[in-house]
Amino acid sequence: SPAELLNVIPNLEVLDISINKNIGCSMKVIAQDLKNVPGLKELNLHMCGLKQDSLQGLDTALQHLAELRKLDISCNREIGGGFKASTAHLASLKNLEVLDLHQCCITEEDMTVLSQVIPLLSNLQELNLSSNKNVGLSSDPLLGRLRFLPKLRSVTISNCGLGEESLSSLAEAALHLPELEILDLSWNKCVGGNLKLLLGALKLATEIQVLRLSSCNLLAEDLALLTSLGQDGHLARLQKLDLSYNNTISDEGWAVFCQGLGAFKELSELDVSLSPSSCRDCGPWFGELLAALTQLPALAELAMQRWALSESQRKQMEGFNQDNKRNIRFDC
Repeated sequence: SPAELLNVIPNLEVLDISINKNIGCSMKVIAQDLKNVPGLKELNLHMCGLKQDSLQGLDTALQHLAELRKLDISCNREIGGGFKASTAHLASLKNLEVLDLHQCCITEEDMTVLSQVIPLLSNLQELNLSSNKNVGLSSDPLLGRLRFLPKLRSVTISNCGLGEESLSSLAEAALHLPELEILDLSWNKCVGGNLKLLLGALKLATEIQVLRLSSCNLLAEDLALLTSLGQDGHLARLQKLDLSYNNTISDEGWAVFCQGLGAFKELSELDVSLSPSSCRDCGPWFGELLAALTQLPALAELAMQRWALSESQRKQMEGFNQDNKRNIRFDC
């Protein structure tokens, strides 16, 4: 059993017992024996059937794991509501770099506690709070307090029920995150029409390489903002841009976007797919898109699923690689 292993491998640095639904039942025993591996650097408990009492046992064990760099307790839905009684030692993990709490059914009470604890993790580089709707609904200032974590490189808060107020808080905090490389705001509908709130942060985000805005109800004005940033020399290191499932963007919006797309010289992956229930004719902007691709030497993958191409458009796409000595993978 995992508990027995902990007694015989004192130098253990990585413990991954993810996707074991029954671990939750024996978590108390495992947690007690974690004190025997004080050099543990990575603890992965993704989808382990953890419950609130498991979380309490785990928190007690954390006081013995001063070297811990990564803690993943994601996809344990029954621990929601348990953080308020189980974070006494989380704040002491001064070396923690990665914290993954996605899909944990975090409650508003949990958010009150996490808003106080997470900003104390001064070495944190990656934070994933996705699929916890109360992150956006809570009045507690967790997103605003991310400003106290200047080493953050990755912030993933997709499907968190963000509203205009919480998006504004995040935008203000992001002004203080100079090392940010990955920002995922997907499935937060309020981003549409409000990307301008992030304008200041995106101007300062010189390291950003991945921007995910899938299913955000984006509008033409949001795409215009992105392209103007690129044309002004911002987002110069952007490599992956996900604009999928934004059926709300007009043909005019796509046209403006494609006209400015060539500014993102390091872009390697672009996704403009429509959502599964949709199908639209690919408008006149298709020509602008192909023209932009010739200016993007790093582009290796373009996804545009469910856009209906005319026969001539499909032939243009099929001949693009040969005509331009490229090897772009078209997913459509």
